[in-house]
Amino acid sequence: MKQIVLKLNIIKKSQGKVFKLCSLAIGFMFFVYNSSAQSIAPFSYTQYMNNLTPINSAYSLTDQAGSVTAVTRKQFTGIDGAPSTYLLNASIPLPDMGASTGFIVQNEQIAVEKQTEASFFFAKSIQLDDQTFLAVSANAGIRSYKANYLSIDENNDPLFNNNISETKANLGFGVLLYSDTYYIGLSLPELTLRSLGTASVQDENYLKNHYYLAGAYLAELSDDFKFKSSGLATYASGSPVTANFAGIFYIKDAFGFGASYATNSQAALLLDLNISTVQIGYSYQFGTNSSNLGGYNNAVHEIMLSYRFGEGSSTPKVL
Repeated sequence: MKQIVLKLNIIKKSQGKVFKLCSLAIGFMFFVYNSSAQSIAPFSYTQYMNNLTPINSAYSLTDQAGSVTAVTRKQFTGIDGAPSTYLLNASIPLPDMGASTGFIVQNEQIAVEKQTEASFFFAKSIQLDDQTFLAVSANAGIRSYKANYLSIDENNDPLFNNNISETKANLGFGVLLYSDTYYIGLSLPELTLRSLGTASVQDENYLKNHYYLAGAYLAELSDDFKFKSSGLATYASGSPVTANFAGIFYIKDAFGFGASYATNSQAALLLDLNISTVQIGYSYQFGTNSSNLGGYNNAVHEIMLSYRFGEGSSTPKVL
């Protein structure tokens, strides 16, 4: 009898281990074949058009009010190692200087991989004419990448016998041309010092530099209706250029609804709600390619919550 119980315990432990390995394997498969939906890549979130500061901190100057914004993304709910993103950024206006300052913190995880970033930024603008401004920004902080492969197999499988850990100082830059109705900007928010040739040993770098081109235009259709079109192009070494296009209709600046589409066959439905000083955003992102391991079932839920304070905070910000 004891032998039977012992065998059942062994089988139970083996099944648990197999389930864990299978869950992680599934997570890796979805990551490899559909990394655009959610991946270990800086600032991979859908509602960039309403919170561009993490991508280009010069965008913080388009708002006279201060703000604190949190974003969370969840994919493949119920699967161990499912991709997730947590983003927190804040900006404080410095009107006497025509500047702003703030911070950005982000954590992304998929299976055993995790990337964490934290940085502070300073942005300054100059007025070109009555309606046009040119802003530049700089940010500095740290970036950390970790892959805990040893957690996959406790028996030290040769395939998973080494963890990866890399932490480096980070610099970033951005430039933005903007007015009350549009903005367009270039940015490099993640530039490791190694890329500048300051590392004494050139090990394999898991922290890639990312380049962004972003723009948006707000058209007033009538007294109560507006339409915002926006776009974002992203490039990283060794990866193809990815472009995202979005359009949102606004009713009385209080409620917005729209959609976006990316060149990597990802689409999203967008909702935006402005209640006094609080802005709530939601997106439902899904794959449109049937060969994309799950198609429409491969969904990402993203929630954004923003609180604005100070001068002008009671007026909804839709650009």
